[in-house]
Amino acid sequence: MTTLTLDVRDVSKRFGEGDTTVAAVRGVSLAVEAGEVVLIMGPSGSGKTTLLSMMGALLKPTTGSIHLDGAELSALSEGRLPDIRLRRFGFIFQDFNLLSALTVRENVALVAELAGLRTRAARDKATALLTELGLGGRLDFLPEKLSGGEKQRVAIARALINDPTLILADEPTANLDSKIGHEIMRLLRGIAKEQGRSVVIVSHDQRIRDIADRVLWLDDGAFKDIVTMATDPVCEMAVDRERAVSAERDGETHYFCSRGCRDEYLGENGNGPRGWLHLATAHLSRNARRHSGHRGDQRRTAAQVERDETAKHGR
Repeated sequence: MTTLTLDVRDVSKRFGEGDTTVAAVRGVSLAVEAGEVVLIMGPSGSGKTTLLSMMGALLKPTTGSIHLDGAELSALSEGRLPDIRLRRFGFIFQDFNLLSALTVRENVALVAELAGLRTRAARDKATALLTELGLGGRLDFLPEKLSGGEKQRVAIARALINDPTLILADEPTANLDSKIGHEIMRLLRGIAKEQGRSVVIVSHDQRIRDIADRVLWLDDGAFKDIVTMATDPVCEMAVDRERAVSAERDGETHYFCSRGCRDEYLGENGNGPRGWLHLATAHLSRNARRHSGHRGDQRRTAAQVERDETAKHGR
């Protein structure tokens, strides 16, 4: 049986009364599984942030219910919600929301201390987490000394420090350039998959669609479209099933980001010298994408493979 982390049931949110009533969210339902990454997109004013706020127990729905790990959050008293938000949720914001007077380590450790961890233990846990995220050399830096990407990684560490069930991200790439934003989102996806944490992201950024398992389109407070993503078996990108190039093999449908990936996957099924070359080049290409700092060396290696294979077979 599939375990649901988040279960949103027919939720609506209205502001104001009488003739001035505004329906920000209208009858929305959403189920999110453990380890799933859901991206909610839509135009400004569509209700994305209002919906995210209700999911994070920052707003109570006017009607409907929200359940986290089976417990109905929307039925809890206001007095119980701050502790739930602190321990069960990890929040990531577009403006990072780091405290300027505290160091990187102190920004993260503070959240653990608020949850009851002793100062030394909180600092040790923050140090280990930040080091895993590549910030071991920035522990005692103030936020003003960090790049945008580094600030967002600190924000991710802060969101993770109390081992939350659900991570909620509000426009997390808005203040980052395209390349860094995509890298940060792939990092977040990796964390979700490895640790089994559910992630819900609201964003305008079309460039991060490939990190999601599902893309939902919210318009005028209601879901209009749901896109299920698939993983390209060659480049490992997430692709929209409806727009992807597809192919059948062994009775199973596979989805690809491009015809090149499809042909690479199907090319002689990896048999024979040319099929082997396809697979070797694909492997090198994946490594080049993962380790961008060594791209030049990876490309030369791929070219050498081509030359050696050509010489060997007299082509």
